Amino acid sequence: MTMPLPNTPSRASLAARASLAARASLAARASLAALAAGAALAAGAACAAPHPAPPAEPPRAAPPAPAAPQAAPPAPRFDQIPRLDFNRIAVELDLPLFWISDRNSSGAVEPDEVAALWHHTTAPAWVASGAFTPAFTSAYAAMVKIKAEGHPRAGLDDAEKRRRDAVLAELAAGRPSLLRSDLRGASAEDRAIVGHLLEVAELIEQIHAKQLGSAGMADKIPADDPASRALFWRNQGPWCEQPRTQSDPSCSAVPGNPPRITGVYPARLQQDKKFCAALEARPDQQALLSPFTAVVEQGGALRAVPYSEAYRPEMEAVSRELKAAAEAIQSPGEAAFKAYLLAAAQAFLDNRWEVADEPWAKMNAENSAWYLRVGPDETYWEPCSRKAGFHMSFARINQESLTWQRKLDPVKADMEAAFAALAGAPYKARKVAFHLPDFIDVVVNAGDSRGATGGTAGQSLPNWGPVATEGRGRTVAMVNLLQDDDTRAAMREVTASLLCKTTMESVSLERPVATLSTVLHEAAHNLGPTHNHKVRGKTESEIYGGGLASMLEELKAQTGALYFSGWLAQRGVLDPALARMSEARDVIWAFGQIGQGMYTAGGEPRPYAHLAAIQLGSLLDAGALGFHRGEVAANGTDKGCFSIQADKMPAAAEALARTVLGIKARGDKAGALRLRDTYVEKEGAWKALRGVIEERMQRMPSGSVIYAIEL
Repeated sequence: MTMPLPNTPSRASLAARASLAARASLAARASLAALAAGAALAAGAACAAPHPAPPAEPPRAAPPAPAAPQAAPPAPRFDQIPRLDFNRIAVELDLPLFWISDRNSSGAVEPDEVAALWHHTTAPAWVASGAFTPAFTSAYAAMVKIKAEGHPRAGLDDAEKRRRDAVLAELAAGRPSLLRSDLRGASAEDRAIVGHLLEVAELIEQIHAKQLGSAGMADKIPADDPASRALFWRNQGPWCEQPRTQSDPSCSAVPGNPPRITGVYPARLQQDKKFCAALEARPDQQALLSPFTAVVEQGGALRAVPYSEAYRPEMEAVSRELKAAAEAIQSPGEAAFKAYLLAAAQAFLDNRWEVADEPWAKMNAENSAWYLRVGPDETYWEPCSRKAGFHMSFARINQESLTWQRKLDPVKADMEAAFAALAGAPYKARKVAFHLPDFIDVVVNAGDSRGATGGTAGQSLPNWGPVATEGRGRTVAMVNLLQDDDTRAAMREVTASLLCKTTMESVSLERPVATLSTVLHEAAHNLGPTHNHKVRGKTESEIYGGGLASMLEELKAQTGALYFSGWLAQRGVLDPALARMSEARDVIWAFGQIGQGMYTAGGEPRPYAHLAAIQLGSLLDAGALGFHRGEVAANGTDKGCFSIQADKMPAAAEALARTVLGIKARGDKAGALRLRDTYVEKEGAWKALRGVIEERMQRMPSGSVIYAIEL
């Protein structure tokens, strides 16, 4: 198959034209020779004859009319690849290129329909002066070839063929979901800020790669294997993460399938699968498992090294860029942002993150147009769930959050009192001063905030220090993540495979419904017994262990979102119809988490999948959720579907909240383990139903967030 181009002759046509031209030239030469001979004969005859009178000069011919200008050849049409295939193949070829939409429904990609992506390589100019560049033409030709012939496998042994095929399967389980920020019309100050923070993002990726243990591994990817480079970039390492490929020994971006060895603990320790428990049992566990350190082994002894020492070159570079971003700010209206940038720059040098939390907590939707969180925060990324992972979330403030803040600010003390009543003794209601969620439109996430697929819808930070313990933290909802038309269409399709027709008719997948659930989830993190809650002098991490403690806190927050939607509707704060839609959206969210499977390839529990299994299992037991084996799902194909009994949801949510909050309030590890065993580990009907959810959810590629930042 060839790409249509302007009318360019083939080699056969050129040969024919050359033959014709040669023959024409020979004919012309023969004609000229004949004319020359005739002229000579005429001259000889003229010598013998008397000279006749010269003939009258013939009239001069009019000059020929100028040739009509030739029309420019038509621009080529790039219409050989449908849009979704275009974006899939662009990923497989590791091209920082995305076809946003077919705006004019022409079936052809147009120059104003593509975006260059933030990527591990600098994107070439795909468009110049409103037209595609040779770089795009070359990339498109390569994509057409892949679509027609597939990826080349000649000369590869069977093991390498299996590896590369598994890599393609891993990539296919994620569908690109674009976040585009057009800042070309922004002020010079704003563009300078963004430029420096994009440099910070790249450095954060380098630090987190060292934490993950993947730094330097990309050099082992074969030069002719762009798909593996794409996987390494998306997954921040060579390891496959999607449910259908994570356990495939062939699936790795690097030949040989290197083991996953986290960079924050000595490799020797990690040979024992129970090394986390061994660390937690040591008398020096508080020092070794402190969140802002890496554990190293020196002379046979373990030592906790501050991050500022463990990653010094990158930390110092981040500090310089943050200071440069602060220096770029001249607007008095961004004084709060400037203060945080300077404080964060210092924290990267001295590891005193709680000091930087103070100016960060003072930023809000009314004193800055920007949101930034940069540093080490969440712990879910590593097997012990104790070490804070480096990340950056950079965004523009979305002013829609002010509406929700005005709705919920007057009742947040009542929300705390409600949670305290459900938790029971020894927990007592606290004075809460947290900020209700700011809505943000993400520009870029980096490091631990940049997931391979899916994404973090919200954050409540910090996790440690006075700002956290005194309830002065900030909460954000990332309202533009996974909101593109492709993601919503795929979500509706897979949801229709699980829900019964009547329930599906009441479902809304629009942004305001998903945002409400995120707002309530993040608010609930700040209510009731948090992860800083102590029982008999011990923190939750010390009582339960890091992984179980993290899962319980997320279960509390997500159950809080389910509970408070009905609670707020009863008090007239929310429209009851919106509350019902939010409850249904929470069920759909839980389907998605269960679809990922309960455990990673390394056997670590997935905290969100566990909480989703506990939540939906308890709703089934309470009759708020039903499964109808003989009924066809809303898609008209799958047999067996779930229904939501809206009238039973408030009581069921309250009962689960009482259980979870009570466990946290009492430090009841046995109760937490019973809850997990009942709904996650136990064989039986619910585990079988989870298998149905997993199979149907895994038909849909998960959204994989990509970024285009235009300066």
